[in-house]
Amino acid sequence: MIVRQFLDWARTAPEDARAKAVAALARAYVRPELGAAERAEIDEALPALVADPSPRVQGELAAALCRHPLVPADIALRLARLPGEAGEQMLQHSPVLNMRELIALSASGDALRQEAIARREGLPAPVAALLAEIGDVGVVLALVSNPTADVPGFALGHIVSRFGRVPELREALLSRPDLPAAAHQALIRVVAGALSAFIEERQWLSPPEAARLAREACDQATVTQAAAADFSQTRALVQGLQARGELTSALVLRSLLSGQMRLFLEAVSVLSGIAVDHVAALAADRSGDAFRVLYDRLGLPPGAYIAFRTALGVVQCEAYVDDLDEEPGLRLRILDEVLAAYEEAGESAQGNRIVGMLHRWQTEARERSERQSLAA
Repeated sequence: MIVRQFLDWARTAPEDARAKAVAALARAYVRPELGAAERAEIDEALPALVADPSPRVQGELAAALCRHPLVPADIALRLARLPGEAGEQMLQHSPVLNMRELIALSASGDALRQEAIARREGLPAPVAALLAEIGDVGVVLALVSNPTADVPGFALGHIVSRFGRVPELREALLSRPDLPAAAHQALIRVVAGALSAFIEERQWLSPPEAARLAREACDQATVTQAAAADFSQTRALVQGLQARGELTSALVLRSLLSGQMRLFLEAVSVLSGIAVDHVAALAADRSGDAFRVLYDRLGLPPGAYIAFRTALGVVQCEAYVDDLDEEPGLRLRILDEVLAAYEEAGESAQGNRIVGMLHRWQTEARERSERQSLAA
């Protein structure tokens, strides 16, 4: 009776008064102590309340009902379809909306409505994948910034390919613990490319030098990433590098000179087509004969053999195990021994470009070691 009287009154009441009254009625509706008869009466009135043309009334109603799990499904859906803040509140919070409805609302909604869906707690994977495909950069940023959203790995990779050049989005992606290795590597490539272009634009280095700097920065980031990845991700990372033509001998050597045996073995396995456990057995041969056969099969640069063989021996040395807990990066001790081996063989930077590269890496490792010492 009271609700019917309210509806009669609301037909002519001012907007401000209607909004306050609807807010009070909706708050009463979600109270657990509300009687069944009163709840049924309000249920009958809800369609009329949703149909109120005032955005303010709609907003008050949605604010009160958006988190209530017992709102009738048709009412929740009608509220979610409303324009403006009322609809966005329902899209973001209502537990009544099911996955099929969220997919349909995502496909038909504008950017603001898609953002509201992207911010939902526990957003299911199919909805997240759709938003990653169709959303603009604001929608995708809201999605990636939602720690509870179940964003599939392939969708994160697609986001990188679409918006990897947006700094805010890169930062949000890198903060996600579920970012796949392949997507992480793609971000590294984007950042390296941007770095190279920036240096070229400022004419700080020649284009070849800028490209080299970017490539080496990308390789170092890959080594760092691999150090934190699990076994399956490392394999996928290496396979992705090979598919893009980025699994270079320089990267493989850097992984070994950084003490990252897992990345090194996976890379050699992918390049040679030999199972990784077999590669490990060949690399463990202290005589070096088995590794020489493997090295020749890979087609790696002849001038780099001393570097690979010496570094492999140092990494396999038990005395080096304690150093493997360091921050990922080139190891000065390994580089020192590798360059000593080249000096003993009578090879210099003038006759072997690999030696020149190793000297440059030695400087990088020394500067890194000095920074770590100062920080400690």
